[in-house]
Amino acid sequence: VAELGPAAAPLADLRARHGSFFVTGNHEYYSGYEEWVEEVHRLGLRPLRNERVQIVHNGAALDLAGVNDVNGEEFGDGPDFAKALGDRDPANPVVLLAHQPVVAPQAARYGVDLQLSGHTHGGQMVPFNLLVGAAQPLVSGLGTIDGTTVYVTTGAGFWGPPVRVGVPPEVTLIELRTA
Repeated sequence: VAELGPAAAPLADLRARHGSFFVTGNHEYYSGYEEWVEEVHRLGLRPLRNERVQIVHNGAALDLAGVNDVNGEEFGDGPDFAKALGDRDPANPVVLLAHQPVVAPQAARYGVDLQLSGHTHGGQMVPFNLLVGAAQPLVSGLGTIDGTTVYVTTGAGFWGPPVRVGVPPEVTLIELRTA
């Protein structure tokens, strides 16, 4: 945070009627996840650490849940789907924030309606796209995994080499509506 915190500072400018939320990704665990969780909280985002909140809008309720990244398992801080989703009211739709799409089969067992993920950078470039596709059930876009709808953003950044080939950066806007 001491080195890269200024790059995250614009997150403090996010404004959302029902709040701005955060879940850990793999890189937080490479660089001091506790410190990053504190920093994003200080910036005004609410970390969802294996938990959920109920959002009520125009009389309709939605559960928004978030699970820690699978890389947190090495630190005793991995995803806990039972804690985040186990005792929720199944009558309410649930959206899950989970950094890696690979957890979608676990989310499906808890009746998740929509999982929002990132992590893959859309494959970023050859040959990474092949490796990502072998490790993740969905590399980018919208798909269905074990009956759960999953959207994976390609994101705006990169990892490793500072280049993207054939995968334009994106900032995704998802609008949810009641039926």
